[in-house]
Amino acid sequence: MKPRLKKATTPRRVAEMLRVDHAGEYGAVAIYRGQQAVFSRSPATAAIAAQLAEMEAEEQKHLDAFDTLLVEREVRPTAMTPIWNVAGYGLGVVTALMGEKAAHVCTEAVETVIEQHYDEQAKEIADVEPELADTFREFREDELHHRDIAVEGGAHDAPGYPVLSRLIRAGCLAAIRITERV
Repeated sequence: MKPRLKKATTPRRVAEMLRVDHAGEYGAVAIYRGQQAVFSRSPATAAIAAQLAEMEAEEQKHLDAFDTLLVEREVRPTAMTPIWNVAGYGLGVVTALMGEKAAHVCTEAVETVIEQHYDEQAKEIADVEPELADTFREFREDELHHRDIAVEGGAHDAPGYPVLSRLIRAGCLAAIRITERV
């Protein structure tokens, strides 16, 4: 299921984009924190915990940027924020408990959806809001980097990769649809 492409001809559509992207970055930070909560407990998984901390820091940079944009443009965040926080953290914990490769599946699946989402948004608003489109493109590059790290870390070698990846991607797309409206 691919996100539908709309035309950003109204401030309402741009506000919708910002609300969704803010929620997505909020969820990404929560996922990485959940994974780190598991992996930081053992010296055997210290390397992945450090890697996740670096990716979380980049996601936090994105979240901070969207926090600022929401305030500047007087856009309300989604009412789903508390639910996305629990869901994201829980997804991070569960995939980490399944092992490093499953955690990488989570990252690969989430970042694939998000990078496609940013790409579509950048194309949609390039003529209307070129600076915002540039922000989306910049953040997309970070998401692609995270996805590549996950693939290199063995995401595709995880037991049950196709099913787990599809479930996580479907969850991300559902969260996007819900956040557009709530």
